[in-house]
Amino acid sequence: MRETYSIMNKQKVIICHDLKENLSSAIQACPHDKLFVLVDEHTKQLCLPIIAKFECLQEAYIITIGAEDIHKNIDTLVHVWQELGNQGATRHSLMINLGGGMVTDLGGFAASTFKRGIKYINIPTTLLAMVDASVGGKTGINFNGLKNEIGVFSPAEFVLIDTEFLKSLDNQNLLSGYAEMLKHGIISTTAHWAELLKFDMNNIDYQALQTLVAHSVQIKENIVEQDPFEKGIRKALNVGHTVGHAFESMALENGHPVLHGYAVAWGIVCELYFSYLKVGFPKDKMRQTLQFIKENYGVLTFDCKQYDRLYEFMTHDKKNCAGIINFTLMGEIGDIRINQPATKEEITDMLDFYRESMGC
Repeated sequence: MRETYSIMNKQKVIICHDLKENLSSAIQACPHDKLFVLVDEHTKQLCLPIIAKFECLQEAYIITIGAEDIHKNIDTLVHVWQELGNQGATRHSLMINLGGGMVTDLGGFAASTFKRGIKYINIPTTLLAMVDASVGGKTGINFNGLKNEIGVFSPAEFVLIDTEFLKSLDNQNLLSGYAEMLKHGIISTTAHWAELLKFDMNNIDYQALQTLVAHSVQIKENIVEQDPFEKGIRKALNVGHTVGHAFESMALENGHPVLHGYAVAWGIVCELYFSYLKVGFPKDKMRQTLQFIKENYGVLTFDCKQYDRLYEFMTHDKKNCAGIINFTLMGEIGDIRINQPATKEEITDMLDFYRESMGC
């Protein structure tokens, strides 16, 4: 009888209460010859000083890359590879990615491909990275104007989550991450969805937020464990992302980039409406979610002349098959319907609804 093994190991996610001790233990659990820390220009100033004096990092070499999503590209990736090579990294080296989703995505991809793979640890410093980008093993870069077009499934050895880092974030970046938490609420339970809608993002209780973050990470971990390579139920994590990625790509192309979570929130508006039409998602819950998004995220303005370009971006979505644009829809909170096709007319209807309901 042939035994089968999972190619992708389960990463260890630690909700930190003592970052110094937790990081030291994680590094010790990953034997290495050389240690590297990847930061961007923002986290080098705001986050690196928090850990730089830890004894476990005294021999680490710091690699710095540009901040923001415009640097999530092949040129930055090559720069990281060159730094690793120039500093004598081997297959037995270890890299720590300290930053938001751009750093953990690109750093994870760099580590996973350098000398066919070195181990890495993620320390997410944004809410978006904590609940989404750094957990689940997806790594990659943007390419040819498309989000995360090139990458691999390759999990970090450890993900260390410490909400202390969030105190350095502005409200926009907190809201960006919160959109992914809202998505996790939509795919889990009515109780969790409801508590997320009630949380006051203007007067943040960081202790309460840490509890919500831990719950959100657990929701994603449970799904990833069932489907590490996104062949089935992991597509649940794409709610809001088919339209959201198109919004994000169009904004980037137009020279006015938007935060990922904002694009996802706007995408949720479209996709819950489509869920209501196609699989009967409750109208009252759609309206409650839409109102929360409208109050907290504002609106992306576009007109019907841009529908074709948005549709074209959606044709590149990774859930598609044989030229059919597939969505993950919701029959109810927690009732996930993957692989739901949409015609161009249905997508136009979604975009019309968005513009009418959001007032753009």
